[in-house]
Amino acid sequence: MKTSAKLFLYLGLFYVPLIFIYGHFTEWSEPVGAVGLALSAGFGLMIAGYFTMTDRKMDLDPSDKPEGEINEVSGEVGFFSPYSWWPLWLAASISLLALGLAVGWWIVFVAAPLVALAVVGWVFEYFSGEHAI
Repeated sequence: MKTSAKLFLYLGLFYVPLIFIYGHFTEWSEPVGAVGLALSAGFGLMIAGYFTMTDRKMDLDPSDKPEGEINEVSGEVGFFSPYSWWPLWLAASISLLALGLAVGWWIVFVAAPLVALAVVGWVFEYFSGEHAI
């Protein structure tokens, strides 16, 4: 994790001066590039912060040890929902929401409750029903 945190920290810090360099050469007349670079810097720093906070809670990762072996990483990675249909409905409703942003705002008002329903369904999927934990 430490290696990943450093990688994203350097990536986020790399974009910060590029914002000003880009702004200088475009004379701040084209804001989309500066905003895109600022978002890239923010995302890199946000992911680095997440990895740093997660690293404090976990043991040393084999990728952080100089003498770490590949077979030390084997084992259970995590829990993945094998029979969930909620990601499909979430993707479909977000696609409908994006279509509404492009075509007409009335579609956004139809799609927003569907997105909320899909998110809530996916989050609380294992609290009731046959797969309840």
